[in-house]
Amino acid sequence: MFTVTSAAAQQIREAASASGAQEMALRIAARVDPDGSVQYGMGFDDPNEEDMKLDLEGVAVVIADEYQELLDEIVLDYVELQPGEFNFIFIDGRQSGDVPEPAPTGGGGCSSGGCSGGGCGSTGRTH
Repeated sequence: MFTVTSAAAQQIREAASASGAQEMALRIAARVDPDGSVQYGMGFDDPNEEDMKLDLEGVAVVIADEYQELLDEIVLDYVELQPGEFNFIFIDGRQSGDVPEPAPTGGGGCSSGGCSGGGCGSTGRTH
């Protein structure tokens, strides 16, 4: 199951409050690029009837059916990558021993400010 750390949840709640999206859910999406890397995206959105709906650390999260398999065992965290530089990262719990390597994500609302100034990151590759 997709999970959210308490640090990520806190930042998501702050971003929702700052952008007036407190009544919206956080939509998570993913895709596999031709090189096998997985790109993650997220942004505030209204749930659809067919979405998987989760309440994680007090954050309403929705995932479309087409992304559920890619997002199984993924953890969304909010970490300090370098002194003073915080970012969201996605960690694949199926790949033990991986060290997160944040990278820009496609889709979602992060690059357009959907999750405040925290940005997004992706980790790992599918093999």
